[in-house]
Amino acid sequence: MKIAIGCDHAGIDLKKMIVELLSNEGLIILDKGPFTSDSVDYPDYGHKVAEAVSNGEVDSGIVICGSGNGINMTVNKYQKVRGALCWLPEIASLARQHNNANVIAIPARFLTTEEVKVIINAFFNTEFEGGRHKRRVDKIACC
Repeated sequence: MKIAIGCDHAGIDLKKMIVELLSNEGLIILDKGPFTSDSVDYPDYGHKVAEAVSNGEVDSGIVICGSGNGINMTVNKYQKVRGALCWLPEIASLARQHNNANVIAIPARFLTTEEVKVIINAFFNTEFEGGRHKRRVDKIACC
């Protein structure tokens, strides 16, 4: 599996941890930046991840900002992206099971490193259930 990851300055430390964690599990990680803790604008990096997911360059994405909201709003502007803001492992699992989410948004300022590890694990180890959920997911795109 190939995953794109991007964040703003609030998510730099978590991004580094996630890249190491998933790389050690054998996943291919495409780091879309940033690479320093200098202040940056979250949309710039959300767009990079969403474009990689939309054009098929990667299978899924991870985006991180302070609250997770702004960067999640950014990625959800793309028709082929279904971004989910996840702050609990149960939310991450349901986002995959019921919504076929392909991008997870993490709120960096509200979670510990250990919590993020569990949430990421839940997201990437849960399959889409399909069935009645597929019908609903098919209605999400507006164009």
